[in-house]
Amino acid sequence: MKYRDLVREIALGEYGFITTKQALDVGVPAVELRKLAGRGALINVAYGIYRVPDAPASPFDQFAEALLRAGEGAYLRGDSVLALFGLADVNPPKIRVVAPKRTRAKMPAYIEVRAPPLGQPPSLTRYEGLLAMRVADAILDCRGRIEPSRLREAARDARKEGLVTRVEHSKLQRELRRAGPNSAAWSAS
Repeated sequence: MKYRDLVREIALGEYGFITTKQALDVGVPAVELRKLAGRGALINVAYGIYRVPDAPASPFDQFAEALLRAGEGAYLRGDSVLALFGLADVNPPKIRVVAPKRTRAKMPAYIEVRAPPLGQPPSLTRYEGLLAMRVADAILDCRGRIEPSRLREAARDARKEGLVTRVEHSKLQRELRRAGPNSAAWSAS
């Protein structure tokens, strides 16, 4: 199989993106990615991140790019998780990402990268192949930034869509009824 075909096959399974590390893992040297980009078969998005130019568009493309730019182990947080599923009628101006390692790369204006919050780390899972906080944790993370009525609605919709369990939904109802400060607010991390 040609390098171009191999790279394309991997990228199409990753929202059109491929990293230098992914390419190396399947035996494609980094120099070949640069050559493919020079010939127009790939677009160099950022250092070590490439995109297939004719990859089909998806509503998750920017989320995937944000996670790749933030680095290994990065995950979506709070209203960005809700935006994945159209919960709470949110349209955040920035994709909020938590990166366990310091990220030195300059980010586009639509990406906000933070260090992990203090305390117990949230439960993580993959939605549509994207690493993220669990929906229940994301709803609670948005307290103090999104109206409580919209969060209760998000919890109800998440339950209907099977994004939270019955137990998680009961906990969400209790927690959202309680008045209190936003746990792990963005300003704290």
